[in-house]
Amino acid sequence: MGRLIVIEGLDGSGKATQAKLLAKTLKEEGKPVQEVSFPDYASESSALVKMYLAGQFGTHPDDVNAYAASSFYAVDRYASYKKDWQETYRNGIIIADRYTTSNAIHQCSKLPKEQWDTFLDWLFDYEYNLLGIPAPDLVVYLKVDPCLSQQLMTGRYQGHEEKKDIHEKDLEYLNRCRAAAEYCADRLGWKTVECEKGRQMRTIEEIQADIIQLLK
Repeated sequence: MGRLIVIEGLDGSGKATQAKLLAKTLKEEGKPVQEVSFPDYASESSALVKMYLAGQFGTHPDDVNAYAASSFYAVDRYASYKKDWQETYRNGIIIADRYTTSNAIHQCSKLPKEQWDTFLDWLFDYEYNLLGIPAPDLVVYLKVDPCLSQQLMTGRYQGHEEKKDIHEKDLEYLNRCRAAAEYCADRLGWKTVECEKGRQMRTIEEIQADIIQLLK
């Protein structure tokens, strides 16, 4: 089999940028690489995810329980794997902007901490064993303070706060996600890259250099 490398982090941490840059670097080295991103908004398989994030099941993330929300995202990943990247994964490198690891972060945040281990065991068994999608070989967690990521997302939407989904607009929820992310990174052996310095984001190039070093 090939390799699956996941770039993970909170909203606004630069996951998409770093995933694209890493894929470009590896391609230039002559490696067979495919980049994937989750949710796959271009696919019909993300319909439930889009409904959830648009607030159609409730205007707060906690309105959909951890197990139901996990299923929305898991089905989207399964469809993407079967349709788009199963063959590349056999002999190449898959760079994923988010993965099952995002379910770990976002859905743990909805549960009491004493339930996190039970949920994580269920989640990984569900996606990797029962659904049969690949487990990552490396997870890189881009660590950034939610307050800073909020500023970056506001810039992304040019000040139009109404464009944020129910996750992006909820700072209290994002703070809970950060606590869950740091717990998962420690428990599951993810590699953490610090993305800020002095309350400012480090440059894209500096962060990418740290990711490349982890690969080496």
